[in-house]
Amino acid sequence: MLTAVGAPRATAAPDCPGLDVIAVPGTWETSKDDPKQGMLAQVTRGLPGTVRTDYVAYPATAFPWDGEVYGRSKHDAVTAARDLIQSMAARCAATRFALIGYSQGADAAGDLAAEIGTGLGVVPPDRVAAVGLVSDPRRSPADAIVGPQVPGAGAGGARAGGFGWLTPKVRTFCAAGDLYCSVPTDDLAGRSAGLLTQLTAQDPLQVPSYLLTFQSILGEALMPGWSAILSAPADNPASEQWLHQVQEFLASGVHQSYPGYVVDANGTTATAWLRNWLSDAATETP
Repeated sequence: MLTAVGAPRATAAPDCPGLDVIAVPGTWETSKDDPKQGMLAQVTRGLPGTVRTDYVAYPATAFPWDGEVYGRSKHDAVTAARDLIQSMAARCAATRFALIGYSQGADAAGDLAAEIGTGLGVVPPDRVAAVGLVSDPRRSPADAIVGPQVPGAGAGGARAGGFGWLTPKVRTFCAAGDLYCSVPTDDLAGRSAGLLTQLTAQDPLQVPSYLLTFQSILGEALMPGWSAILSAPADNPASEQWLHQVQEFLASGVHQSYPGYVVDANGTTATAWLRNWLSDAATETP
């Protein structure tokens, strides 16, 4: 069909953005009924007008002494983010997506990205323009990090299958000393061995549950949850020395440092770099 000279070019419906940013906040930054922005507001504020941002509402709760709480919360985050993408993709065939997350939100966003990248998602990988993960608890040493290299991997362990076809589009941010995304391998091994010895001497039958507790502690060194961590039972195997280490980490503020954490020679901070990257992705031709 020919278009008359001077006629406006056909565009997508007004409610169909060029890029839909699915943003998953961190623990205690939001709730299942009231999507708030938290740390990621530093990223999504000021994006081009062709970009829509959808914040994911989910429980965003976790307590280190109950591993199931974190698992359920993250599962809800992944499900909610997946539903947002599926709904938008069904309405707007030309809309592309970006996934971003912070802390527990990065855990969820990264898992969903891995799902899509390995061909098991609700959209094909080519509809995802960018994935930005800030303090990802499942960071792999192989992930493309923006900023200085940090030791080890995320507290939850790297994703076994990686990000598949999305690998070139994933960027991760991890400040040195952030136990959420950077647990030195040798430090983890030493602490695990020492803890295992103590637990076996105390109650061998409880080793599996104690190990789950220890894993949860590593995965939940969270800034607003310090009181829950420090109020753990005195006889808990993860108390005393480990709690002191976690307390120092929480007091350091490194987990909250990303709006001021410089990641390149130009003085760009992590959140600013990610915002600029999303802005560039929004203007790219698919």
